[in-house]
Amino acid sequence: MSAEYIIQAKELRKSFGGGEIKALDGVTADIRKGEVVVVIGPSGSGKSTLLRCLNLLEVPMGGQVLFEGVDITDKKADINLHRRKMGMVFQHFNLFPHMTILKNMTLAPVKLLQKPQADAEAQAKALLERVGLADRANAYPSQLSGGQKQRIAIVRALCMDPEVMLFDEPTSALDPEMVGEVLEVMKELAKEGMTMVVVTHEMGFAREVADRVIFMADGKIVEEGRPEEIFSAPQQPRTREFLAKVL
Repeated sequence: MSAEYIIQAKELRKSFGGGEIKALDGVTADIRKGEVVVVIGPSGSGKSTLLRCLNLLEVPMGGQVLFEGVDITDKKADINLHRRKMGMVFQHFNLFPHMTILKNMTLAPVKLLQKPQADAEAQAKALLERVGLADRANAYPSQLSGGQKQRIAIVRALCMDPEVMLFDEPTSALDPEMVGEVLEVMKELAKEGMTMVVVTHEMGFAREVADRVIFMADGKIVEEGRPEEIFSAPQQPRTREFLAKVL
């Protein structure tokens, strides 16, 4: 493997409904270390399935995923070991409702990484400070707004010291006025050099933050390139048709 690639997806195939729906139809994509890749496309184009295949939350029916040169689709691979290095943020926040924010953030580092409780709490508090939620450490998820919960979901993933962050439409369940505060945290992460793969409908974010934009339709990558290429001069009719509707 080329040392610069942290994730390599090769010829991924995945279908649902007994093969009726081809969610991924031979998708190949490489993610470089430190790169921000934004995946756009219409609903049902396979974007989220691709993202979920990268850490095997969805197991592809064909093809391979290499993470740091290791084929994690190989039955012998320790997927949990590799998954710890990939932070994942979903559309819905998946916070444990019965635990405080601090407990939500320290549970996995203490249990999985064997971090001492005091170290995990110090790191969690520093991350909460960073996203402007230091005063919410002892609150419960039900006491937070949607935007606050999603910021917590992001820093909770960061508590595991991941090498890659995967975002599956992280703002689509939020009220419009809360979207900005979540995107701001993601922009900061990008500036710091975090490798990120982001599935989103936020075209402004894609244009401003992405190093590369991938446009998917019908389970295939139709076109990819730098944001200015994709948004200003798309080559494929399907890309042009999609952007005409959303821009």
